[in-house]
Amino acid sequence: MPRPVRHILGLSGGKDSTALAIYMRDRVPEIEYFFCDTGAELPETYEYLSKLEVYLGKEVVRLSSDRTFDHWLKIYRGTLPSPSMRWCTKVMKIDPLEKWIGSDKAVSYVGLRADEASRKGYASLKKNILSVFPFIEDGLELHDIEAILIESGIGKPSYYDWRSRSGCYFCFYQRKSEWIGLHDNHPDLFAKSVEYEQKKGFEDTASETQYNWSQGETLSELLARRNSIRERNRERHSAHLIDILDDNQGSDDFCSACHL
Repeated sequence: MPRPVRHILGLSGGKDSTALAIYMRDRVPEIEYFFCDTGAELPETYEYLSKLEVYLGKEVVRLSSDRTFDHWLKIYRGTLPSPSMRWCTKVMKIDPLEKWIGSDKAVSYVGLRADEASRKGYASLKKNILSVFPFIEDGLELHDIEAILIESGIGKPSYYDWRSRSGCYFCFYQRKSEWIGLHDNHPDLFAKSVEYEQKKGFEDTASETQYNWSQGETLSELLARRNSIRERNRERHSAHLIDILDDNQGSDDFCSACHL
């Protein structure tokens, strides 16, 4: 007898996927929730997922690569992941997910909103996985998602106080101002990010090419400019403009493929 179709929903630790989990809880009771854990998540993300599990009354399955980020960094000879080479997404998120699903037929619920329908989230090339977009189908936008979180009592993750999206603490899509936020809120993780950038511990495999997390400068250089970055960030928010010089990586569109 063939196995029944599985219904799965990937959580990123961010507001959209969390709101979708709440939205779908009673609509599809058999749904399976999963989280692709890179081992480089913010502490706030793990706390938020634990809080959500209580609300859902169901475990969020943690998926992870058989190897650590450090292992894969050595495989890629010290080349940090970047917008043009997102090896972290493939080996630490997509591969574990597709291994978990195997050959089972599955419907994957994705939290893209109606007001961002032009974005591209992860869609598997495997024919047994069908992606659906309930928020787009039902016309739910940002204000609807925020209402879902407030009404449920879950609220937003605490890292939204200084960061605009979920993801690894060293995510290369972070705004420069958010790197400053990482330094202020998690100085140990910022220091670890600097070590990766300086290839400490990877001298035996690293190439001589300099790879930076943030476009155009090292994290040490970025931190030395913290006052000017914060000032530009305040100007941007007050004028509702994107600061091209300091936030050229920083639209609200983080790596959507990372948010499985």
